[in-house]
Amino acid sequence: QVQLVESGGGLVQAGGSLTLSCVASGGTFSNYAMGWFRQAPGKEREFVAAVSYSGMRTDYADSVKDRFTISRDNGKNTVYLHMNSLKPEDTAVYYCAADALFGKNRDEYEYWGQGTQVTVSS
Repeated sequence: QVQLVESGGGLVQAGGSLTLSCVASGGTFSNYAMGWFRQAPGKEREFVAAVSYSGMRTDYADSVKDRFTISRDNGKNTVYLHMNSLKPEDTAVYYCAADALFGKNRDEYEYWGQGTQVTVSS
């Protein structure tokens, strides 16, 4: 059983930056692909970014491409989401997730964190 704990959320002005972290425990971190998803009020949870178990492959939603960067440190059991040029529409609860397979389909991710709130003011 893998446990995931996100941190780093908060309130930031439009155009600002934040870095989210997600620490994993209870499993072999380097065996899992990791993803970030987000859910805004009244909307479905959507894919943001994913990184393969080795870190060699990444994928991004079009809405965050060129602004967000996903990375991982297998030595620290941690995945990061570096968010730049934040917009009010990026406001959401951000979740990290883990699965054996790399992808962007939220239904295929087996393990989930509790989420961290990101609020971007205009």
